[in-house]
Amino acid sequence: MVDSRRWITALAGLALFAGVAAAQTGGSGQTQLTCGTNVSVTPTLRAEGFTEQTGDITLTCTGGSALAPGTQIPTVNVTIFLNTAVTSRLYSTTTHASEALLLIDEPGSGIAAPVPGFGPQAAQTLCPNPLGTATTGTLTACTEFANVVAGSGGPTTVAVNTAGSTTPGFNVFQGVVAGNSVTFFGIPVLAPVTSGISRVYRFTNIRANATTLSGGSAAGATPVIASISISGSTSLLIQNPTPTIGFVQQGLTTSTSGSTSLSQCTSATKAGVNLLTFSENFGTAFKTRVSPVAGGSGVGAGQGTNPTGQNIPGQIFNSESNFIFPVGSGLTPAGLADFGTRLKATFNNLPTNIHLFVSVNNVTNGVTPVVLPSAPGIGDAEVTSFASLVSSETVGDTTGGTGAGSFFPGVTATDNGPGTTGTIPVVEIPNINGTATAVWEVLNTNPSAQEKFNFAVFTTFTSNVAQNSPTATIATVNMSFAPTPPAFTSTTAATATGGPIPRFIADPGAAKNIFAITICRTILLYPFITNQAGFDTGIAIANTSTDVFGTGPQAGACALNWFGGTTPPAPTNSGTIASGTVYTALASTAVPNFQGYMIAVCNFQYAHGFAFISDLGARNLAMGYLALIIPDPANNGGSRAASDSGLSTAGSGEGIAQ
Repeated sequence: MVDSRRWITALAGLALFAGVAAAQTGGSGQTQLTCGTNVSVTPTLRAEGFTEQTGDITLTCTGGSALAPGTQIPTVNVTIFLNTAVTSRLYSTTTHASEALLLIDEPGSGIAAPVPGFGPQAAQTLCPNPLGTATTGTLTACTEFANVVAGSGGPTTVAVNTAGSTTPGFNVFQGVVAGNSVTFFGIPVLAPVTSGISRVYRFTNIRANATTLSGGSAAGATPVIASISISGSTSLLIQNPTPTIGFVQQGLTTSTSGSTSLSQCTSATKAGVNLLTFSENFGTAFKTRVSPVAGGSGVGAGQGTNPTGQNIPGQIFNSESNFIFPVGSGLTPAGLADFGTRLKATFNNLPTNIHLFVSVNNVTNGVTPVVLPSAPGIGDAEVTSFASLVSSETVGDTTGGTGAGSFFPGVTATDNGPGTTGTIPVVEIPNINGTATAVWEVLNTNPSAQEKFNFAVFTTFTSNVAQNSPTATIATVNMSFAPTPPAFTSTTAATATGGPIPRFIADPGAAKNIFAITICRTILLYPFITNQAGFDTGIAIANTSTDVFGTGPQAGACALNWFGGTTPPAPTNSGTIASGTVYTALASTAVPNFQGYMIAVCNFQYAHGFAFISDLGARNLAMGYLALIIPDPANNGGSRAASDSGLSTAGSGEGIAQ
C-alpha cells in the first residue's frame, strides 16, 4: 500500500512536469490539436462539507493529425490538481481507483453523431484497468486503435478496441486519487482532424473537501480551482488550464425558538419545549439523494438508487449524487451518494429521567404539522419542502412503499404531540447518559428557493421532588448537517474508503439552550421586619411537605435576602429545614438594627411563613402576619408577573397569596 502511494504520487508529479512540455505544437506539417476548457455550471459548495460536488470540466478538442487505420491511438495521462483534498469515493486502498470518471465524447447522451453507434451514440463502456499493470510501476492502459468507418459526412476515423474491428473503444475511465489530485492514466487521444468535428473529454464526479476553504473572500465565497496537467505521447494545447469549478459558502444557519422554563414541581406530558430551525443559505444547500424521475411516486422518490435517471453526461441534478455509473459487481455505483442531505440535532445535559420526543417530519410550528402534497413524486419541490426522521445518521437509503416514511430507514411515528391529544406525529429518541440525537433527511426540496425546516421538540417527565427528580439543568442542542464522522485529517478525508457520502463537520458553534428544569422551590415575601425603636420581629418558616395527603417529604434550606436602606445586610441561610419542622429566628439576632423587608427563597415546595412583631416582651404592642408567596419567576420567563391568574391582583404585575 505504501509503495503504491509512492509511485502514484511520483507519477502525479511527473504528469505536472511533462504537461508543460506536452502543451506544444506538433511536428512539422501537423495541425495543432487544441482543447478549450469549459465548466458548464460552477456550483456553490457547502463550507461544512467534506465531499462536495464540483462542476464537470470538459475539454473540447479540435484539429490534430490523422492516424492510419490499425494504428494504436497515442495516450496521455491527465492529472487534475485542486486547491483542497479530492474526496471522491475510493474503491481500493491499494490502487486508489475512485468514482471520479473521464467520459470521452459524451457516450449515452444520444445527441447526433458523425458515425452512428459511435461517440455520443455509443454505449458507456468502462476501461476495466484504471492503473494497468502496477507490479513494476509501469502503467498499461486499455489499448485502442484507429479505424475508418462510414459516417454521415463520409469516411470518418473512430476509436475501436481491437485493430480492424468496428466495436467502439472504451469511453469511461476511472481516476486515481492521491491527496489533492486525481489522475486518469492511459487516456487515448484520437484527433478529430475533420473540420466541424470535435472530441469531448468530460471529467465528472470529482468531490472536494470544502471545509478547508470555508474562510470566505472579499466576494463572499472562496473559489475551488482546478489545475489541469497533461503528460504522454501526444500533444494537447489546453486553453485555460486552471478553471474555477466551484465556490465555497456556508450552507446552513440554525436557530431555536428560545429556552423554555419547566418546573421540577410539575409533571409534564409531551410539553412543547422548542422549535428547531435549519435554514439553507443558498437554494441548493438541501438536496435529495437523487433527482426524482418521471414515474417516481411517493415522498421517497428521490431516495433510491435511480441509476437510469442520472447517467446522461452533462445533465444537471440538484441531488447529493452526480453522474451515476456502475463500476463493478457489489460496488456502490460511481457518483451515487449514500443518502440525501441530513439535518442533525444533538441534545445534551438531559436529566436521565427526562423523555425527549421530536416530530417525525418538519412542522409549520409547534402545534401544526406540514401537510403532504396530494400527488407526491416528480415536481414535489414546487409543492412543499419535506423531511423525515431517520433511524441513524449513517445508515443508507433504500426505497420501499409510498408516502411518508416510505423509504428505509424512515421512522414511523409512535405518538402525537403536544400533550396527549396533539396532531404532530412524534417519536421518542433515546436519552443515553444525558445525550440524545435526532437526524432528519430531506425528501423534497426546491432548488429555486431558500428553504427552512422546523422540527418540534417535546418532553415528558414525572415530578418527584422528594428525590430531586428531575434534576435542575439547562438542556442544550447542537445543530448541523449530517453525518458528522469523527475528526478527519487532510489524509483520511481523501482516502477513507468507508466514509459515507455526503459527510460534514460537526456544529462549530456554541450549544444553544432549549429548556431549563428549575428546582422546586417556594419564594416567601415578608413585607415588614424591624428590630428598631424597641421592637423585634420573630420569623418562622414551616416545611409542610409532610401532610395527610401522601405528599412526598422534602427538605431544603432557605436563603434569607434582606432589603432595607442603602446598604442592606448580606443574605443569611436557614440551614436545611426538614419536612414537618419549623425554622425560627429573631431579626435582632440575624440582622441587628434592621428595618425593611425580606424575601426567603426556600428549596422545597411547601414552605409557609409567619412573622410576629412586638415591643420587647410583647407588653404593649404586638401583631403577626402570614408571609406572602411570590410565584416563581423562573417559571414565568424571569418575570414576577403572575403565572396563575387565579392569584393575580389586576394590574399589580405579580400574583401573590398567603
